[in-house]
Amino acid sequence: MSERPSERISLPPIPAKRYFTIGEVSELCAVKPHVLRYWEQEFTQLKPVKRRGNRRYYQHHEVLLIRRIRDLLYEQGFTINGARNRLDEGRQHGHAPAEEEQAAVAAAADEAPVFSLDINNLRNELVEVQHLLAQLRQIARHQ
Repeated sequence: MSERPSERISLPPIPAKRYFTIGEVSELCAVKPHVLRYWEQEFTQLKPVKRRGNRRYYQHHEVLLIRRIRDLLYEQGFTINGARNRLDEGRQHGHAPAEEEQAAVAAAADEAPVFSLDINNLRNELVEVQHLLAQLRQIARHQ
């Protein structure tokens, strides 16, 4: 399933939230849910939180890890064992994340403006709420 670089799938930005369902991760990483469940068995680093009904909830770092695994398997052509060994190499030597992982982290940092836009919207809404509260206080004083 090796793709030419010009045919690579452009993955969507990862939203700024704490947990992601398996369906969300499937869309964010372009990997089917059954493949994600299989990868949990093959890659010990991948351990989503399981809640009621055995539902999986992935954290941001796990989404990045899944993207790294996807890149190793689908883009670079590693086998499962080869990808597992490649991930383990960096951890055993205590190195900083491998180049590909650093690229994934850099890509996630590029998504920060999306998060800051949400903060700006929240700030604007809070200012509006303050104005409404001030108006309500004035009305209450006049009654």
